[in-house]
Formats: sequence, C-alpha cells, structure tokens
Amino acid sequence: MSLIKGSHHITMSVGGAQEDVDFHVKTLGLRFIKRTVLFDGSIPVYHLYYSNADGDPSAVLTTFPFGQAGVRGRRGTNQAREVLLAVPSGSLNYWSQRLTEHGIGVDSVEVFGRRRLMFRHPTGIEYGMVGVEHDTRRGFAGYGVPEEHAIHGIYGVGVHVANPDNTVEFVGNHMAVDPLLEEGERVVLQVGTPSQGGAVELVVNRSDEQGTWFYGEGTIHHFAWNTETLENQDKLKFDIEGAGYTDISELKDRKYFKSVYVRAPGGALFELAVTHPEGGWTCDESPKELGSRFQLPGQFEARRSEIFEQLEHIDI
Repeated sequence: MSLIKGSHHITMSVGGAQEDVDFHVKTLGLRFIKRTVLFDGSIPVYHLYYSNADGDPSAVLTTFPFGQAGVRGRRGTNQAREVLLAVPSGSLNYWSQRLTEHGIGVDSVEVFGRRRLMFRHPTGIEYGMVGVEHDTRRGFAGYGVPEEHAIHGIYGVGVHVANPDNTVEFVGNHMAVDPLLEEGERVVLQVGTPSQGGAVELVVNRSDEQGTWFYGEGTIHHFAWNTETLENQDKLKFDIEGAGYTDISELKDRKYFKSVYVRAPGGALFELAVTHPEGGWTCDESPKELGSRFQLPGQFEARRSEIFEQLEHIDI
C-alpha cells in the first residue's frame, strides 16, 4: 500500500514578485491563495501560493521571489527542472494560442506518444502542459480562462540526472511506484494515484553543470509529496532513514502543512508533506478570502511593518 497519494506542491525560486504574479495569475489563470514570507533565515522574502479552484494538494505552486535579494541560481543537472501541469484533454490548442498572445514562446512536442506544450517562466524555469482525461480536480476560471480549459493542477515533475539508476532505485523502493516507462533519455515513474500529479520524469543529462541547490532565482527548489497523514509521513521517513538515506530533516511546521525534506541520491530535493490538520490554507483566511491578506509566521509578527515596507508591492 502506498504511503503517498500523489504530489502536494512544487516550490520555485523566481525573480520579481509582480512578474511572477502576472505569469501565474494573469497568464495561467491560477488562483492566488496565499501571500506570506519564507520561514527560514532572516531576509524578508515573499512566499506566494497559486492553485486550482479548491487549493487541492497536488494543485499548488509556490514561489520565493529572490530577485529583490539579488540571489540567482543555476539550472543544471541533478536538479528538478520541469514543472508539469495537467490541463483538460483537448485544451492544448487553446493554451498554445493564449500563451502566444501573452508573449510566451511555446513548443509543441511529443512525449511517450502524447502531445504536450513546453514554455518557460519569465525567469527561465521550464514548464509543460499535458492534456489529461478523467481528472476531477476543478480548474480555476481566472483572468479570462474558461473553466473547461483551466489547469487541473500538477501533472508531475521533470528531474535532470546524470545517472538515473540511483533515483529510480530510491523512488522505486520507497514510494511504491507503478512499473517505469522508458523512451530515449527519459524514464517515467508514477507515484500515487495518476490523477494526483505524481509523475516523476527523469531526464538523463550529462552535459550541463551541476545545478544549484540553494534558493536562487530561476530554479525549482523542491517537489512535495502528499503523504496525507502524519502517521504515513512518519512511517515513510523511518523507512527512508533506515535504508541509509540520512540527508533527511526533522519535522518542520510550515503553518499550512507539516514537512520533512529529503535529498534524493540523484540530487532533487523532495518534501514529504501533510496538510495541517488544523485548517491548512483556511487557518488564517476564509475560503473566499484566500490570498487577500499579508500573512506572517508568528516569529515575524513583531516586524510586520518593517517587513511589509521592504517587500515589493504586488498588484493582483
């Protein structure tokens, strides 16, 4: 029995906050559900959250706009590289036209016999759209995107690796995947329920330099799995540690979810996440108000005015 239902969220380091909002909300039509700050460190950096209509686990993209701090990352190998999104089957022509109209270059490619669209975030992070059927996650009809074409949520993540065997072994032994598929230099593993965004696509990349692992503009920082319960999370952590993968964190309370982080042997940082049992996204805002207020972790509340003044103004 799998301890993972599917994906939970993807977290990236981007450039400007307004540029990021414009891309995710005004171009992709996603719902803006949370504006807070990075829990770790002392430098005020936004943490922005986008989702489908219901904020489902498996449908949340989060970003740290590090452009203001002047920290730039390097995309490379041994690093998560592609944000893969699920859209309704038959919607790719609509998205190709919409992205083009918003000044975003789009490539139509075929992967495992299925068409997908590839494009980039303004900071260069690679995105892909995959048409899917029988996905019950509800897309958000925002900024002119009709519900019949709206993004369901995450499809999966593309990870570049110099040697895929180590990552296949790690994911295959500890995350209860379906049998892998191979096509050229790409290996695909499915974790959890297919409609919950758990596709892991490993791309063999021995030409690029090692990608950076710190927070830095233009890179994916981590990919989070939905373990659903703290019991499942603890069992999976115990299993991974017991196998000798000791580059794994203790439990961290992120207010909206509880997290454990583990570095896979292929380089990608994975998170084992559980939506907080005491409210999740709605612990500090009602469902209709999500994203409307600037939220702060308790340790920063005394610095609210100072932090707010230092951060870039965002127009939603």
